[in-house]
Amino acid sequence: MFSITKTYSEYSYVPMLLKSRAKTTALSEAQLKTTLKEDKNSGLQASSTCKMKDSCLCLCILIIGTFCFHATTALESCLEEQLRLKGQVRLLEHQVKLQQIKIQHLLQERELQLMDRGDDQIVIDLGDKRSYADCAEIYNDGHKRSGFYKVKPVQSTSPFSVFCDMSEGGGWTVFQRRSSGTEDFYRNWTDYKTGFGDFASSNGEYWVGNDNLHYLTLQGDYTLRIDLVDFEGQKRFAQYKSFRVGDEQSLYQMSCGEYTGNAGDSLTGGFNAEVEWWANHNGMKFSTKDRDNDNYEGDCAEEDKGGWWYNRCHSANLNGLYYKGPYTSKTDDGIVWYTWHGWWYSLKYVAMKIRPANFEPNLV
Repeated sequence: MFSITKTYSEYSYVPMLLKSRAKTTALSEAQLKTTLKEDKNSGLQASSTCKMKDSCLCLCILIIGTFCFHATTALESCLEEQLRLKGQVRLLEHQVKLQQIKIQHLLQERELQLMDRGDDQIVIDLGDKRSYADCAEIYNDGHKRSGFYKVKPVQSTSPFSVFCDMSEGGGWTVFQRRSSGTEDFYRNWTDYKTGFGDFASSNGEYWVGNDNLHYLTLQGDYTLRIDLVDFEGQKRFAQYKSFRVGDEQSLYQMSCGEYTGNAGDSLTGGFNAEVEWWANHNGMKFSTKDRDNDNYEGDCAEEDKGGWWYNRCHSANLNGLYYKGPYTSKTDDGIVWYTWHGWWYSLKYVAMKIRPANFEPNLV
């Protein structure tokens, strides 16, 4: 704007003066020079004002630019620090996981040592100050040692002994264990109803009782984990969601959900859709040698020498006869988990255990 005015003053004023001279009295040469000089000074003054305003504008732009530069630099520094902290968090998380794995391995080694020392007595008396519904409550109350404890589910009329496995995250209530063949599992309905076996030795064989198993699983949503060991020392496991056992009126009907693990799904027959109709134990009623509740024309419990949730008859027979690995027999009556070793291999060690589905493992 000011530059335009300056140009107008210097160049456009002369024709106006000449035109004015033609119409009126002519201006003297001295007057003309004076007028042009004044106009030029006015233009220079405007130009000076313009330059001063331009300097202010440049200064403002410089200040704003400097501020933006520092703000951008600060933002970049914050982002770099954020990335650095995230990296440290990931490193710490990885280190914690490694420590958890080490602790888990140590606990597993300890459990295997206890398996080999089956004569150890590990009954733990916590007194009568508090009643525990299951081993998860015992674990959460600060008792981290594996052993036999007293538990009393909500609807149970009296407490009973059960082995609490504090490995694999802790809080597992073991309701069945096979380890040596010292205990007879080819029993009648009443024995399986009330429970039987060695409830004192660290490696004792037992069945907690179908009534007790019903009371335990009635309390909420439970996860079933089955630990398996063969005579070569290899270990596998199978895990099922939403495990539940009904009451005696339902003939202790068993139900379970989705499978995970590395032993294969022998409990629900999920390994082969063509055999699922007869190999699936999910939804089956319990059978013993004196109570035939299976779907078979014959008697599965009598043929396969155990009490179990037989269908027609089984792909899992964890209460069968104790053989040492490969065996021969008229029927597949060994401790069988078909999807791992087939029907003609009897396992060395089995533990069936449950834990609330919402239980949060704490290995530290």
